[in-house]
Order: sequence, then C-alpha cells, then structure tokens
Amino acid sequence: MTSIGGAASSGMVDWNLAVATATRLMRPGPDVSRDEARAVVAELRRHAKASEEHVRGFTRLGTEETHDTPLLVVDRPGWVRANVAGFRELLKPLLDKMQERRGTSPGNAVLGAVGGKVTGVELGMLLSFLASRVLGQYETFAPATRELPAGANGAGRLLLVAPNIVHVERELDVEPHDFRLWVTLHEETHRTQFTAVPWLRDHLEGEIQSFLGETDVDPMTVLERVREAAQSLAGGRPEGEEGDEGRSLVELVQTPAQREILGRLTAVMSLLEGHADFVMDGVGPEVVPSVAEIREKFQQRRAKGASRLDMALRKLLGLDAKLRQYRDGERFVRAVVEEVGMDGFNRVWTSPNTLPTKAEIAKPADWITRVHRKPEA
Repeated sequence: MTSIGGAASSGMVDWNLAVATATRLMRPGPDVSRDEARAVVAELRRHAKASEEHVRGFTRLGTEETHDTPLLVVDRPGWVRANVAGFRELLKPLLDKMQERRGTSPGNAVLGAVGGKVTGVELGMLLSFLASRVLGQYETFAPATRELPAGANGAGRLLLVAPNIVHVERELDVEPHDFRLWVTLHEETHRTQFTAVPWLRDHLEGEIQSFLGETDVDPMTVLERVREAAQSLAGGRPEGEEGDEGRSLVELVQTPAQREILGRLTAVMSLLEGHADFVMDGVGPEVVPSVAEIREKFQQRRAKGASRLDMALRKLLGLDAKLRQYRDGERFVRAVVEEVGMDGFNRVWTSPNTLPTKAEIAKPADWITRVHRKPEA
C-alpha cells in the first residue's frame, strides 16, 4: 500500500492505519462481473464528458479550457485513499499545532496513551461508514499522488464512486443509464463552480483554516467536548432537557469566533450544493427521460437513514445539516434565478463580497437587494 502519512503530524493521526481500517471494515460493493464493471466505468466517463457541455450551457459558467482537473472513477478504497490525502493536507496546520503542545499539555499522558494509532482507527471507522454512501465528489483540496492525479496549481479532481452508484440505482430500481447521467450532472456542476470561479477555492480554504486556527487545541478540552458529543448521541441527558443534545460534533467544538466562520461556510456550502441540485433539475428533463422518478426516489432515500446507527452517525458527522443545505440552497438559487435570471444569479460568483450570507440564503430577496439594487450614493 502506498504510504500516505508523513513525518509532520504523524504522531497525532496514523493516516495509513486509517486507510487500512476503513478498507477492512467497509461493506462489500454490489455483485458485478468484470465486464459489467468495465462497462459502468466507461459509461460514467462518457456521461461526465457530456455533462461538461450540459452544465456550461445551462449555468453559463466556464469554458472548455477551464476544465483542467482530472476525472477519476474509483472504488470504495480509492475514495478513502483520496479523502485521507485531502484530510492530511487540510488538517496539517492544526495537527502540527497540537503536536507542538503535546509536550507541555496536562493532557499529554492521555494523548500518549491514546496515540495516533487509535485516532487512525477512529478515522478509519468513520470513513468506512461514508465510503459506501458517497456517489461522487469534487475534491477541492486534493494533493496529487502517484495513484491520484490532481489538477495543476492546486486544482482538485472529480471522483465518481462506481460501486456506490450501481448500488443505489439498483436499490431505487431506476433506469441505470439515466441515473448515472443524473449523478454526473451534479458532480460536474461542482467541478464547474471551482474551475470557472478561480478565487473560490482559496476563499474556502482560507475560511476553513481560520476555523481550524480558532480551535482550542488543549487536548483535555477537546477530549471533554468529544465526551459531551458522545453523551448527547447516547441519550446521556435527561429527556426534554435543553442543551446540546441536538448538535453535531462539529458544532460542539466551536468557539464564538468559529460560530461566525461556520455561518459563512454554511452559506457557501448551501449555495454550492443547492446550485448543483438546481442544475440537475434544470438540465435533467432535456437529457434524462426518467428524471422525475429518479428525483422523487432519491429525495426519499436522502431523507431517511437506513438504521438507528445510521441516523446517529449522520447526526455526529453533521450530515443532517448537509441535507438542509441542499434544500435551503436550492430554494435560494431558484428564487434568485426566477427574479433576476441566470446572468443575474451569476453575480454571486463575482467576489467573496457577493456570496450570500447565511441569513440571505433563507431570504433571497435580501441578497437581491444588496447585490442588484444598491441605493445610489
């Protein structure tokens, strides 16, 4: 197995163990023959290529030359390896900071006992849960490796997880060719967003690093907050008691400054996810004959968890918030396009100052007033 970890911050997380754990624990993929698998991969590549033109034509964003990021059709272990590489890149400043404090921290003994291997196992367990659920992903922060090429100058890569797409199309009992194109339309929209708006990646990375920079890296404090999250998920609080029981792990480790940053990040992610859903619905009727059936069945699947454990993990990871982002963001995009047209909506991509706030996602008219109808001086 190719080594993913590095010397820096390796004491905090054993990245290779995370990959090994996730690979060992992940569910097996759907039963397909080798010829079927090759056919699925080839079709996904064709659909991704066709989706570029569909998305550009509908959104009026980007040109053929802006798509300099690779498309990778991967299996579940491939998705894990790609995401571990991305996590390591994004979290390196925070983990280095925590590593520096281990020597003098009161929690040093605890961290010494727990160690990077346990952290790697825990991360691997979470990734094994997610690896069977993700259909596709535009990996924004994607360092290039020998196995996983990425775009030039820090550009990302587009991942399509073939076994998961096959699994879901069978589970929903929908037309496979239509479903595969429908999925690639969504993911291609994300690639178009980042390749056609050059400042977006750096802006998002800056916000994330600011969020991580505000993290209280005292190990005992972090462990206590994780314990609070576990108690909340396990029902440790008396029924009906007001408090943090409805909050995700991400929310529980916030400082006041982080809450402000997270509000901005939530608005951006709602915009990106809602825009992709809007594009899927807009392009779909012309190129995906069974789009209405697919959309209805997929929304039902999105809205419910497969089990009690699934629901608990979704809450822990903040995935319930992601579902809200799809809905709220799509409503924002639809309302703005109906009022000012696609070109008017595309002013959202002008600069960080024209991105909607969290409040404006809920009230699109306020964004329109601010960006389109500023009173003359």
